[in-house]
Amino acid sequence: MIQLFTDGSSRGNPGPGGYGAILRYGAHEKEITQGFRLTTNNRMELLAVIVGLEAVTRPEIPITVTTDSKYVVDAVEKKWVFGWAAKPDFGKKANEDLWRRFIKIYKQRKVQFRWVRGHNGHPENERCDALAVRSAVHGPLLIDAGYEAAAAQLS
Repeated sequence: MIQLFTDGSSRGNPGPGGYGAILRYGAHEKEITQGFRLTTNNRMELLAVIVGLEAVTRPEIPITVTTDSKYVVDAVEKKWVFGWAAKPDFGKKANEDLWRRFIKIYKQRKVQFRWVRGHNGHPENERCDALAVRSAVHGPLLIDAGYEAAAAQLS
């Protein structure tokens, strides 16, 4: 079993943001983090899961994703995202670019989700939060092209 722990953060919503992920398989562990100049918390929560799943090189091994994001867990566990994707107006859904990317990698992996309460002393969740915040504050900050393009269309 591969364990993937994730968290996302934004300093303002929207604002500078980041994600943190920890991949663990046996004694092996890898941290993944990145910051963005303008994004949202939900995007960073979702991107942490996506990047973590994409980093798994052995898709046949089951993965447990532990996250404090009800946004992500509920969308998947309650199958909302798959209903959204089946509708012709999916392109109007918030974070559609990331949800499409998620669905693609999700279908290639054996994934189950585990929700934990954030900021409640869960060691890996706290580490992921620290990674996300550090990346959001200290960068380097990339451009979240999906967010900025959607925001530009609204203005």
